[in-house]
Amino acid sequence: MTVTDRPVPASAADLVDLFPTGSHLDRDGELVVGGCRLTDLAERFGTPAVIVDEAALRARAREYVRALAAHWPNSQAVFASKAFPCTAVIRVLTEEGLGVDVAGGGELAAALAAGADPARIVVHGNAKTDEELAMAVEAGAGTIVVDNHDDIDRLERLVPAGAEQRVLLRVIPEVEADTHAAMATGHRGAKFGLAVPDAVRAAARLRASDRLRLEGLHAHVGSQLLETAPFTRAVEALGALGELGEHAVYDLGGGLGVRYTYDDAPPSVEEYVRALTDAARAQLPDTARLIIEPGRSLVAGAALTLYRAVTVKPGPRTLVAVDGGMGDNLEPMLYGQRFEATVAARAGGGDPCDLVGRHCESGDTLIRDVPLRDPRPGDVIAVPVTGAYCYSLSNNYNGARRPPVVFCANGTAHEVVRRETYEDLLRRDVDVRTDGVDVRAGRVAVRAAREA
Repeated sequence: MTVTDRPVPASAADLVDLFPTGSHLDRDGELVVGGCRLTDLAERFGTPAVIVDEAALRARAREYVRALAAHWPNSQAVFASKAFPCTAVIRVLTEEGLGVDVAGGGELAAALAAGADPARIVVHGNAKTDEELAMAVEAGAGTIVVDNHDDIDRLERLVPAGAEQRVLLRVIPEVEADTHAAMATGHRGAKFGLAVPDAVRAAARLRASDRLRLEGLHAHVGSQLLETAPFTRAVEALGALGELGEHAVYDLGGGLGVRYTYDDAPPSVEEYVRALTDAARAQLPDTARLIIEPGRSLVAGAALTLYRAVTVKPGPRTLVAVDGGMGDNLEPMLYGQRFEATVAARAGGGDPCDLVGRHCESGDTLIRDVPLRDPRPGDVIAVPVTGAYCYSLSNNYNGARRPPVVFCANGTAHEVVRRETYEDLLRRDVDVRTDGVDVRAGRVAVRAAREA
């Protein structure tokens, strides 16, 4: 279905379904998430702001834990923290029994700061530096995924004599996934992992090592997948490599898609896990340990972003410009991802508008042809399903200050990440001349102008 022939939602209920579970409209027709009115949150914390429904986040984690326990008890879910590398989010998910998958030193630092058990940390990366690998070894990270022969060289140098580091070997399963090219990771020639002949040679090196213990294999086929077939084909590819031992570990990656729009119909967590474990029973030893790495599907639907409309331009296409954009959500620009939106106080319905950002790029368009009901300057605009990668990819283009993250639960809200300040933007500059420039006063002046 093309953008131009998308159906306008029939009711506010259609749109509320895209917000975290339990969201509803109050008597005045205002959206309520986590027991908090969105307009009240915008007034209290400002905009843009990322709002997380903590109960929805915990409920999603429990879905994964229950499904794995039911279908393959010898298993572990680890959160692909690249999707939302916020310490408060990681803390909640580890409290619910998940491990953490990190793909860089900063994500490792966040996981440790959140209190994650190092034994349940899985370290990824196709270009892990000496510094990052040393951090992982020193922290006691339970598993490091070997992506290439250079990883083996580095780890042989960095793991102390007499110690042993558990590793998995990432294999390219040569599975073509139906997703955006930038999110496909398991096809032939992918930059991640080793093709089978190279993987066989790497496995031989690892078995001969007195410092590295090869526990099993890893594969990942891509992200935002809306069918289970690519996942099962990846399991078949790992099974075809032969048994690695009675208690081998098979990390099957992540990639389950989510419902961003009315038209999306991803598999449920139960359907996804059942498809993986059915394939594992057919292809892998019954005694194998399985790991899965959900990211997007854990956090995307538990969060939303609030903006404030700054200007509305009528014309051939009504343009509603908000106070955020590609500084806090790059997904439409990088992947062509479609989102939905609504005026928080007048949910559902309306005429098609283009929701555009404030940045100096014509490509800074968040959503084309999105129905908004009578949008006006000052309205709070809510965009659901922004819990994955929006925070991760946020940036300071045009001097934008990255937004806060606010947790809501049972009608109460609190910041877990504060909004950046102008001082933050200058903090790393080593040659700053501040004569005649009072950044603090400038911030106060900006706030005063907004209040006026």
